Amino acid sequence: MKNRFSARRFEGTLILIGALLMATTSAEARHPWVTDSPRLDKNAWFSNLEPGAEVQSLFIAKFGLTGIGIASIKKPVASAGHHHLLIDRTLPLNFTEPLPFNDQYIHFGKGQMEAILDLPPGKHSLRLVFADHRHIPNFVYSDELIVNVTGSSGKTVDSLKRKEVSLLAPRSGSKVTPPFPVAMHAAGYNVSHTDITDPDTGHFRLRLAPAKGDEVVIDLSGGETEVWLNPPAGSYSASLEMLSNSAPGTVMAKSAPVRFEVKPR
Repeated sequence: MKNRFSARRFEGTLILIGALLMATTSAEARHPWVTDSPRLDKNAWFSNLEPGAEVQSLFIAKFGLTGIGIASIKKPVASAGHHHLLIDRTLPLNFTEPLPFNDQYIHFGKGQMEAILDLPPGKHSLRLVFADHRHIPNFVYSDELIVNVTGSSGKTVDSLKRKEVSLLAPRSGSKVTPPFPVAMHAAGYNVSHTDITDPDTGHFRLRLAPAKGDEVVIDLSGGETEVWLNPPAGSYSASLEMLSNSAPGTVMAKSAPVRFEVKPR
């Protein structure tokens, strides 16, 4: 009995040491400027639409995401998922069942971050629901957003399509107090965890150049589209790259630089 107890205790000790080593490795892999969201929340949001916005169809809805990464449905990836857009629908009552496929439940299983919408005139509700590769919601979703479609924009789908990456926040010329979020967007590219290696699929790499000091490069290999930073006070220039998942090291797109000031805490 004593030997059995000793063996179990030894085995438990090894498991604990292994977990600590994994946690240490993960902590070391993260740049010291990267920090958690102050509220440790996970949610989705519309990055270009405000509640009550008046729009004309066709229009673009851009998707933001906090606290979790994107991965396509090609295979399961832990702690990641993809967007679903609910149009004129409430949240599902059962979060253990897959979301349906129809005109009111639009799936973005490739890792897309936006949709071109054509809605009839009148008020419409929009809501984002994040879900795993089986389309089962994971309790990450947006608030309901009401938009008022006032008529036709006269635009075509082709005229609204583009391929670019951009930094949404912080804005150029702004002054921010750490910690603060850096929000990113991709149009025409699919964003995904590096486990997904489909064509036209990649992940973000953030470059931060302080006015004094060396450039900092943050690779968001988990498919993250937002990162919270806690850097020293000073002036910075930031730019964004989309790195290919199928051809590692290949830059598919670059953003224009954004210059901002980090205020002392």
